[in-house]
Amino acid sequence: MSEKTLKIAVIGLGARSALATKALGPKQNCELVAAVEPSPKAKERLAQRIGLEVPIFSSVEELRDIPLDAAFVTSPDDTHAQITIELLNRGVAVYLEKPLAIKLEDATAILQTAYRTKTPLYLGHNMRHMQVVRGLKRIIDEGLIGPVKAIWCRHFVGSGGDFYFKDWHAQREHVGGLLLQKAAHDIDVMHWLANGHATRVVGMGGLTLYGDLEARGGQGDKLMPEWHSLKNWPPRTQTGLADQIDVEDLSMMLMELNNGVFCSYQQCHYTPDYWRNYTVIGEAGRAENFGDGEGGVIRVWNQRRYYSAQGDLEFPIEGDANGHDDADQLTVNEFLDFVRYGTPTDTNPLGAWWAVAAGIGATDSIRQGNQPVAIDELPTELCEYFLQGQPGPR
Repeated sequence: MSEKTLKIAVIGLGARSALATKALGPKQNCELVAAVEPSPKAKERLAQRIGLEVPIFSSVEELRDIPLDAAFVTSPDDTHAQITIELLNRGVAVYLEKPLAIKLEDATAILQTAYRTKTPLYLGHNMRHMQVVRGLKRIIDEGLIGPVKAIWCRHFVGSGGDFYFKDWHAQREHVGGLLLQKAAHDIDVMHWLANGHATRVVGMGGLTLYGDLEARGGQGDKLMPEWHSLKNWPPRTQTGLADQIDVEDLSMMLMELNNGVFCSYQQCHYTPDYWRNYTVIGEAGRAENFGDGEGGVIRVWNQRRYYSAQGDLEFPIEGDANGHDDADQLTVNEFLDFVRYGTPTDTNPLGAWWAVAAGIGATDSIRQGNQPVAIDELPTELCEYFLQGQPGPR
């Protein structure tokens, strides 16, 4: 596409829909022309999340007569496949919020549609643009710890009770499981840092706390972050939980990657603190982050020693004062450049497929007696197309 004003739509006016506003600055040269939201409160949500008045439709099918260049799909996870495939078939470039889909066959169908139509598809794995992740990748790429052999991630989800157990996120039918909905970020990061993808996974976990609580009722028509508060502590004092809760609140998974790297991931949704800690172990050292935003550090140990809290090298995490918000702007900019010019991207739909495949496999493992699950491979032509950056006209 030439440098023109891109006409965009936002599909779903929930908590992540404000992402579309990142495309509306003077440098982005986009115009929001439509929104899709079936809720009776759609107009109120549009004003609250986007701050503009545009035509609102109740389904993506109603957009067929609206000229569109691109769309931001921020609807609930179980709607991703149907909406994205509809848009791709129309030739509308899609920024799809992670995860790609909650069923592997749907995730594959999305990739197949993008491949067949040659319509640009971008996945919002914004953590590839977070400075803690890019800092770890620089350390690896510069050879400071040698070839990567293992990655461990501990995810302390201190706001888990508010974020995931008071609305549709608490139900398998909408998210599959939180090893998919939440961990897709970190699985993608570990794959990227290790330069590989999981071929075999095993999971363990359960609904260990929130399933016991009786203060149900949900949050009605409210949207996150309206009910979020650091005062909601300790976890057993939480109120307004979803009536139906059937996803795990404590999960662990192991991964064997195609290049021989081993990874582990642990997730708990009732810790007092909220951050993620990565440890990357190479043949000649290890790196670990302390804090995952502005003010945190990454430390490197690459000399043999006994205990040393500070390590041998320390790198500040800078440029991420607003965490995910800063990364959101970078991903939106990358998406728009990809749509306009075919500029190579750091995120990749193939990486998103590998992330959901691992997350789905580990969730199945948890629910099937902790049996190892082998991850299927995609057809070669699909892998090559996305690894080559989706070549085709723009």
